[in-house]
Amino acid sequence: MASRVPLRALARSIHHGPRRKVDVSQQCRVQRQAVSTYTSPFQASQISIVQSAVDTNSERYRENAASMGEYVDRLTTLHAQAAQGGSEKSRQRHTGRGKMLVRDRITALIDPGTSFLELSALAGYELYPGEDVLGGAMVTGIGTVEGVMCMIVANDATVKGGTYYPITVKKSLRAQEIAQQNRLPCIYLVDSGGANLPHQSDVFPDRDHFGRNFYNQARMSMMGIPQISVVMGPCTAGGAYVPAMSDESIIVREQGTVFLGGPPLVKAATGEEVTAEELGGGKLHSEISGVTDYLAVDDAHSIVLARRSVKNLNYPTTPNPSQKPTWTEPVHDPEELGGIVGTNLKLSIPMPEVIARIVDGSEFSEFKPGYGSTLLTGFATIYGHPVGIIANNGILFSESSLKGAHFIELCCQRNIPLVFLQNISGFMVGQDAEKGGIAKNGAKLVMAVACAEVPKFTVIVGASSGAGNYGMCGRSYSPRFLWTWPSAKTSVMGPDQLTSVMEAVGKNVDTGLRDRIERESDALFSTARIWDDGIIPPSHTRRVLGMGLQAALGGSVEKKETKFGVFRM
Repeated sequence: MASRVPLRALARSIHHGPRRKVDVSQQCRVQRQAVSTYTSPFQASQISIVQSAVDTNSERYRENAASMGEYVDRLTTLHAQAAQGGSEKSRQRHTGRGKMLVRDRITALIDPGTSFLELSALAGYELYPGEDVLGGAMVTGIGTVEGVMCMIVANDATVKGGTYYPITVKKSLRAQEIAQQNRLPCIYLVDSGGANLPHQSDVFPDRDHFGRNFYNQARMSMMGIPQISVVMGPCTAGGAYVPAMSDESIIVREQGTVFLGGPPLVKAATGEEVTAEELGGGKLHSEISGVTDYLAVDDAHSIVLARRSVKNLNYPTTPNPSQKPTWTEPVHDPEELGGIVGTNLKLSIPMPEVIARIVDGSEFSEFKPGYGSTLLTGFATIYGHPVGIIANNGILFSESSLKGAHFIELCCQRNIPLVFLQNISGFMVGQDAEKGGIAKNGAKLVMAVACAEVPKFTVIVGASSGAGNYGMCGRSYSPRFLWTWPSAKTSVMGPDQLTSVMEAVGKNVDTGLRDRIERESDALFSTARIWDDGIIPPSHTRRVLGMGLQAALGGSVEKKETKFGVFRM
C-alpha cells in the first residue's frame, strides 16, 4: 500500500519549501499520490445528496398521500374531460367530415416516442356560466417535430366550432409569448370559425385581443422564429391572417378555407352567391391567389407536409431520446411528494425533501446554508441542465431577501437558469422588521428577480401570497413557465388574515366573502384564467421542468447579459 502524504505537507512543499529547482514530474506524481491515497468520509457528490427523513409508513405521510391523491384524482378527471373536447355529437360530426380530432393531429405531428407538454389544459373551466368551454376551444403545447422543439397551437373545432372566446385569445397569446421567449418555431393547426361574436367586445379591440396574434407572428418572423400554418378547416375573417402571415402555409383540399368574409357576408355585401370552396378553397389559394404554398389531400397528408417544412428549417435539434442519458435519476422517489406535502397549507413544507425528488441524483449544493435560512438557495442539475434553485422555507426576512438577491446575481453571472419553488406567505412585517430595512432589502430581491435575464421557472407548491409572490417570481415577473400543484393557493392573503385586517379597520367579514376569497385562491380558479401554465401532480414536477429547460436551452437561444437596476443600500 502506498504511503500517505498529508495534504498540508504537500502544500508546504510546493509553496513554502526552499528555493530550489523543482522536478515538476516528481511533484505531480506526489500530488496524484496524495489525492489518491488521502481517505476522506466526505466525497464531492456524497456531501451534496439530500438525506431524506421521510417515513413512508407514518400516519401523517399516509394522511398526506390520501388527501393529495383526492386532489390529483379530481385533476385527472378534469384533464380527461378536457381531452375529449366537445360533445360526442360534435366529435362524430367532425370525424364524419374526414377530419382528425385535434389531439390525434398533434400526436401524428410530433416525433414518435416523444412527449407533448400541454399548456393550460383547463383554461376556461367554469369561466362562462352556461357554456362549456373547458380547454378554451384550443390545445397548445410544446412538442418535438423532426427533432426540433416547436410550439403547437391547434384549434379544437369540436368545442364551439373552434371560435375564439376571450380565454382562447389569452391562451393563444400565452403560447406565442412562450415561443418568442424560447425561440421555438410555431406550428398553427387552424380549424376555427373566428371570433366568438357574442363576446366580440372582449376579443377584438384591445391591445391583447385577437389582433395581437398576427402582430406576434410578424414580430417573431422578423426575429427569425419560423411560423408555419396548416389550414385544416375554416379560417375566417381576421383568422385568415394566420396563414397569410406565416412563413409557409399548407391547406387541405376541399376542407380548409381562407377568406376575410365568408359566403353569407359576401352575399349581404355584394349580392354575390358563392360556395366556401369557390371563395377560399385550397385549390384557389394554392394555384391562383398564392395565399398558401402546399395543397394536401387530407389531414394526414398535411401533417406530413408540415413535418417536411420543419425538417427544412435548418433549426437546432434536440438530442435523440434513445441516446444514453448523462444524468442520474433522483435517489428519492418523486412519487413520494404527495405524501410529504399533503394539502394542509398551515403545515410547513420540508423543501429539502421536495428538492431531493426533483433534481438529478438528489444532489443539492446549498449556498449560504447558515444565513437567511427561511430561503433555501443552491445549485443542482435537472436532466443534466445546471439550475439555481430558490425555495421558501418560511417567511422572507431581510437576511433571506439579501441572500436570494446575492444568489440570483451569481446565477446571472454564470448563465445558470433559476427555478423558484414557491410556498410563501409574504415578507416579514412589524416594527423590528421595518427598522431592519425589510422594504429596501425585500426590494433588492424583487429587483434581482425582475432584471435576471437567465431563463426562470416557477412552481407554486403551496401558498403564494402578497409581495412574496413577486419576490419568488410570480406571473408578473415573466418566468418562462409557471406551474401549480393541485392544492396550491394564490391570493393577496388568506381568509383568516383578511378577516383580521378587515375587522381591524372596523369592517365585518361575512361567510360569503370568506368563501369567495377561498374559491378565488384555488388552483383551479387560477388555471381557468391562465394565471399559470397548468396544474401538475407533484410527481410530474421533475419531468415538466426538464421539458421546460429543454425548450429554453436547446433551441436557437439568444443569451442576454443581465444588467441590474439600482439596489437601494
